[in-house]
Formats: sequence, structure tokens, C-alpha cells
Amino acid sequence: MAQDGPFKEGNDGFRGREALALLEKRISELELRIDGTRLGDLIQQLYAEIDQRGLPFRPRCYLSDEWGCPEGVPVIGIPFYLANPMLASLEEQQTGDVEGEKQILMYLRHESGHAYNYAYRLYETEEWHTLFGPYTRPYVEDYRPSPFSKKFVRHIPGWYAQKHPDEDFAETFAVWLTPNSGWEAAYKDWPALQKLQYVDRKMRELPPTPPPEVSSLQDLLPVEEMTYTVAEHYAQQEPAPDVAQQVAAWLDGDLKDLFGAPEAGAEPAARWIARRRKDLVRDVAYWTGARTKNIGALVDHLATRANALGLTVTAAQQEKALLRFAIVLTTLVVNHLYREKYVDL
Repeated sequence: MAQDGPFKEGNDGFRGREALALLEKRISELELRIDGTRLGDLIQQLYAEIDQRGLPFRPRCYLSDEWGCPEGVPVIGIPFYLANPMLASLEEQQTGDVEGEKQILMYLRHESGHAYNYAYRLYETEEWHTLFGPYTRPYVEDYRPSPFSKKFVRHIPGWYAQKHPDEDFAETFAVWLTPNSGWEAAYKDWPALQKLQYVDRKMRELPPTPPPEVSSLQDLLPVEEMTYTVAEHYAQQEPAPDVAQQVAAWLDGDLKDLFGAPEAGAEPAARWIARRRKDLVRDVAYWTGARTKNIGALVDHLATRANALGLTVTAAQQEKALLRFAIVLTTLVVNHLYREKYVDL
């Protein structure tokens, strides 16, 4: 298989023929299972937290193409690659990131919030609407958060509770469920405390018996029905924005200011940026709420331009360069988030 599509050569774990062979396999034929895996252990940890809270049911988990609860269905979909270490490594190679155990637990708690909201139809009540907002509000993928707002809890990076009332409830539930979160003290005097107190009260008021079994699962996409290949899975993902078309060489002057001209013994700036890509994308996404795909595309473009200019960075320059590059990157991302463009052309 040619490597000119959305695929990148692996940088660790496995690569070459082994990675290509995996890309060519149909997901439905990989015989992926949750039981007996580290993912299964983490789900059991979630269930232990649910039991400790005295909650009446454990949301069923299944492997799918992404994280989520299908709207109105109290089950948790988990990305299939998390059930297999080689697939997880491939995910990191293709996207530049993959969830660690801490992130998986955070997402499991969050999706459990959706499951409880749907199972008991809490979103239909007037009290829920008053606290969280209208459930029917349209979703906006590139939402514009108000950083540090005390009206919302902080759980998933990017001020995710501000995306939609349904996400606000799920995030609030996740904070409430997290062991030793100390939410009473952590959110003291915050308007968000009222939401946490609501969750605490409503969960205590639930009937002791589990909700009825879900009768319709037509919105689910379990791995058994994913008859396309791993390569096709990545090919059908939303493409990263074409930053080169938007920005071109407009930031070359800034890059020259950040880095230096070719110098013997200095590291190429493009390689230096690539080594820090993962942390830069995660940190900027955490504080801005922008999508990691968009941030990653911008970082890649800046690295490409730095390479074209032959820029380098010496060991003595690295600390200052990292600080300044992170500031420039964050400024560009925020400008795009609120003005829908990186630079004013």
C-alpha cells in the first residue's frame, strides 16, 4: 500500500510491513474483545466507582469507531484501537495522539454521565433545563469557550462542559463520580457547585432497580459491523484543515525571529518542532478548547516552513524557543477560534 494518503510512517512500536498488514485488515475480522484486556480492567474500575456510589446500573460498553453515547441510548462506545496495543500504537502514528489510562477513565466517567442522563431522561425535566440549559440547543463543533468560567466544572480538557448542556451534565457527573475529587471543597463558592449538588441529589433519588433494557440499538456501530479496513477507517476521518492555503508563508518572518539561520551542530528547527508536537498540541488544546486536529495541522505547517527556510535551534536557544513558539502557537489558535482565521491577510 502506498504511503501517500493520510498515513504516516510509524515512529515507534512497530512499522513497515507489520503496520501495513494491520492497515489492510478489516476491523470486523480482527476479533477485538474488551474482556481480558487492560481496557477491560479500566472498565471494571469504572464499575467499581459506580458501585461505590450506590448507583443502580453499569452502562454497557462496546467497541466502536469513536467515544460516545448514541443520543438517548445509555451505552458507551469506545474506540476499537484501545482494545489492542498494536492498534493503539498505529492510532498514535496516524493521528499523533492516543489516550492513556488516565484519559480513558476520564472519558468513561464522562460517557457514564450521558448514559445516566439518557437512562432516566433527566434532560426532560424543567430543573435540568434551568441548571444546564436547553437540551435541544444545536451542537457546535468549534465552540468558543469562556476560559476559567466558574459556571462550569473542569474535567475533559478544553473547557468541554461549555460545548453543550448535555456535555455540561456529563462533565458534572464525571467530576462527581471521580474518587477523591473533593468537589464540595474544590467548587466552593462556584456557580457550578449547584450543578454538582443536583447530580448528588438526583443520583441518591434514583430507584434501586436498573432501567429497562434498551430496545433499539440501531444507532450503534459495533466492531462486528465495521467491515471496512483499518486504512479505510483513517481515510474517512475528517481531514485536517489546509493551513498551507490559509497561511502560506506569512509567518516566515516570525519563524526566523524564533529560530536561527543554519548553524553547524544545531538541530533543524523542523525536527525540533516535530519532537514537541504531541505536548504542544495537547497543552494548547487544553487551554483553548480548539480541536487537536486543527492545532496539529498548524504545527505541521510551521514545521514545514521552518524546514523550507533551513532554520535551526541550538541547545542554548531551546528553552527560550519553546516558550516563544508556544506563545505564538496559542495566539494563532485563539485568533482562529474567535476570528475564524489565523492571520489577517
